[in-house]
Amino acid sequence: MRKLLLASAVSMALVGSVQANEASGTYAFDVEGAHQFITFKISHLGYSWLYGRFNDFDGQFVYDAENPENSTVNVTIDTASLDSNHAERDKHLRGKDFLNVSKFPQATFKSKRVIVDEDGEADVVGDFTLHGVTREVTLDVEMLGHGKDPWGGYRMGFEAETELRLEDFGIPASLGEASETVEITISIEGVRQ
Repeated sequence: MRKLLLASAVSMALVGSVQANEASGTYAFDVEGAHQFITFKISHLGYSWLYGRFNDFDGQFVYDAENPENSTVNVTIDTASLDSNHAERDKHLRGKDFLNVSKFPQATFKSKRVIVDEDGEADVVGDFTLHGVTREVTLDVEMLGHGKDPWGGYRMGFEAETELRLEDFGIPASLGEASETVEITISIEGVRQ
């Protein structure tokens, strides 16, 4: 089952069987290349799924190949960039019943620790702030790959998943028992600086 987060925001985590030093460094999210996504999924009354995404977010991660536990990630999400492919619903989700983006224009994730298990899989634990509330959340992270790109740079990609309870972040709207949690997926590609 997916582990708790946002939502992030947001973010990523850092592990994998990477050769030391080759992949270590600070990576900026590939905002210009649009090789990143934060998507969400929540049940609609228990009858169907509502999918959406945040179109605007940025961040960076530091990857330590020799000691992945020392890696870090920070993510900032523009909450007004929420997009569920329906203008009226988006207006409602951005409003006071849900994200209240005029009062809380950003959500953030700041990692505190990375836990790597025997199989090389990682959890990234950090503080996620959404709707003015900060909670510790855990991202279940998978390294997707890394290496040189065609433009002379070096890239690394991760996918992370978590699950959040809306009431834990003070979101007042209630859509019923089937819609108390939202699943978040974060997929990012970083460019080494």
